[in-house]
Amino acid sequence: MAEPIFHLCTIDAWNHAQLAGSYQADSLHTEGFIHCSTNEQWPHVRRARFAGRADLVLLAIDPELLRWPVVWEPGGEGNQVFPHVYGPLNLDAVISVQILPT
Repeated sequence: MAEPIFHLCTIDAWNHAQLAGSYQADSLHTEGFIHCSTNEQWPHVRRARFAGRADLVLLAIDPELLRWPVVWEPGGEGNQVFPHVYGPLNLDAVISVQILPT
C-alpha cells in the first residue's frame, strides 16, 4: 500500500457517497478535482477551512486503489504541494473513515 492521502468532508456528504457509490466533492465540479492532503497537512486544512465544525469525517485513501489520477500540485501557503484527485472517489479506495471531534 502506498502512503495514504486524506480528505475532509461532512458526515452527510460521506453518507450520501455511500448511497451513491462514489464521492464527488463540490470542488470536482467547480475546479475539476477533489482536494486532498497528506497526513501532515490535513490538521492545518481543518483549522483553516473547517474550524469549529462538529460534523466532519477524515477519509484515508489508498492512492493506488483510485480509478482516477492523483496529481500533486502547489497550493496553500509556503509552496506546499497537495494531492488532487481528478475524478470521483471510488469508495473501495477509502481505507478508513474517522469521525472527528470538534
